[in-house]
Amino acid sequence: MSDDPEAEDDASEEAETDASAPDLDAIEDDLEAFEGDLAELDEDLEAAETEDDLDVVEADLEAFRDDLEEIEIPDPPETEEDEDDEDDEPTREEELQDRYDEIESDLSDLEDDLEDQRGPYAEDVVSEIDGVGGTITGTRWTIEGDEELIAAVDSFLADVDDLLGSDVSIPTDLEPASGAELGEGGEEESTVPEGLADALEEATAAVEDADLDPDDDAETIAGLLEATDEFESDVDDATEWSDLEVREQLRREGFYDVLDHVKDFPPEWHALKVHEKRGNVDYILLVYDSLDSDFMEEHCLEALERMGPKEAMEPMLAQANRRNQAAMRILGKIGVADDDVVDTLLDYVDSNPDLQKPAFRALGEIGAEEAVQPIANQLAEENPDVRSWAARALGLIGDTRAIDPLGDVLAEDGEDRVRASAAWALNRIGTREALEVVAEYADDRAYLVQAEAERADLEPAA
Repeated sequence: MSDDPEAEDDASEEAETDASAPDLDAIEDDLEAFEGDLAELDEDLEAAETEDDLDVVEADLEAFRDDLEEIEIPDPPETEEDEDDEDDEPTREEELQDRYDEIESDLSDLEDDLEDQRGPYAEDVVSEIDGVGGTITGTRWTIEGDEELIAAVDSFLADVDDLLGSDVSIPTDLEPASGAELGEGGEEESTVPEGLADALEEATAAVEDADLDPDDDAETIAGLLEATDEFESDVDDATEWSDLEVREQLRREGFYDVLDHVKDFPPEWHALKVHEKRGNVDYILLVYDSLDSDFMEEHCLEALERMGPKEAMEPMLAQANRRNQAAMRILGKIGVADDDVVDTLLDYVDSNPDLQKPAFRALGEIGAEEAVQPIANQLAEENPDVRSWAARALGLIGDTRAIDPLGDVLAEDGEDRVRASAAWALNRIGTREALEVVAEYADDRAYLVQAEAERADLEPAA
């Protein structure tokens, strides 16, 4: 027995450590066995001919992965930080980990190969048909496109009938129509895409009813998939509305039908003037949305501002959200106190002057009572233009809550033009209280303020 207790403790700890240390030799033997099993699974997969055979291989691969994941490769021993290990040989733990990773990678490849070897299935055919059907119904087609779609579906259904012995066909009365091309079909009218979609639903039902087996009917399924691929290619080649040049789209939409002759260049400008005169808002919005032309965009917006049509509210709201000043002015001319419109314009009340001016004016023309306090706050701004615009906007809104702040501006502001705007706004509000405030300035130093005071009519109407 040793007389040194510390030496005994060290020996005991070393023995415990050795006992708990991973057996790298055993791990290496396990990995070698896994490599052999994996090679056998590869051979089994290559020999599999039916879905049942593949099911067996799949179960074996799953069990193999479960067993492999139970292997734990220990981390390599730590090295001193100042040691340069760039040229050192890899540790045994690192070599085992590389070997494990390679096995795992080969296993993943086998799993992918198994999936590739399965099928094809009847469900794949149905999915492909549904996808092409969605393209047909979700796309805007030209008349030529409708004709090409009819031919494509007719050919595809003939292939389906030949392969399945079914009897599916397109409706006999399906004809392309210019109204459908322009989205003008009546609610009860069936368009070409809708009619073709109904026929394709019958085709998918025929495939499902055939109850095709992936092994016994593999040739039929492969033929259906080949026909579906050709069908998809034919649909991709059909003429969509977006394939047309913009001017051809406008021509088919009837935008140029108002022209007996071309007076202005470009012809779109002349047509725009005629459409404005006739109140054809839809055509103005159409050309605004279609042409990538700053010139035409400017003239479209000018026409809409002169017209102030409610039909333009949604597209102008979208443009106003992009800081488009002309769109803000148009929203003011439209004059509808829609919540989204008011909220959008309010975002610009405390913005830069270029955006404040049209926003103030539009909120005033709309009569947005929610804007009274935010705009009244701008009466204290340093910029006299902002104060003047704010005063006039409050006058347009006409809310009596603005009388006191406008009276303060009239009494205290150092800029006469701002004071004149406040006097104009009080006259615009028009209540007796507001008119009495203005009337007090009949002898004002500023002519414009005097003129507004003289306009204040305090006599009751006869």
